[in-house]
Amino acid sequence: MAEQLIVDNRRARHDYHLTDRVEAGLALVGTEVKSLRAGQANLQRAYGEIRDGEAWLVGAHIAEYGQGNISNHDPDRDRKLLLKRREIDSLDGKVRERGLTLVPTKLYFKNGKVKVELAVGKGKQAQDKRRDIAKRDAEREMERAVKARR
Repeated sequence: MAEQLIVDNRRARHDYHLTDRVEAGLALVGTEVKSLRAGQANLQRAYGEIRDGEAWLVGAHIAEYGQGNISNHDPDRDRKLLLKRREIDSLDGKVRERGLTLVPTKLYFKNGKVKVELAVGKGKQAQDKRRDIAKRDAEREMERAVKARR
């Protein structure tokens, strides 16, 4: 099961408390796949949405394919997520809770298929973000001190 990372949404770990993760396929057109193979994607403003019993990836930007023709894809279109009914119902129930959202954390190739990892996230407050940064800095300082003593 060789995974080839296309894009990682590191900002999601900074802005959200991420809990449950699920892997979903994406319904794409040919020029989108070619553009993804070139690594031209952005998940910064993307989020998952459940509408009419279907899961959608909204706001993901996949750049137009350079060698494409007039029937090239729309870079910011909504893309259908391929999930089982049970997974969609489970995610829908969690998202309906107050303050939870579906956040795409990474986009990757797995056995030649494009997959997206979705996590259920609760938005962090500003003090939570500052606390995480302070904790990370403290750990970094401890590592430096241990390394200097060796």
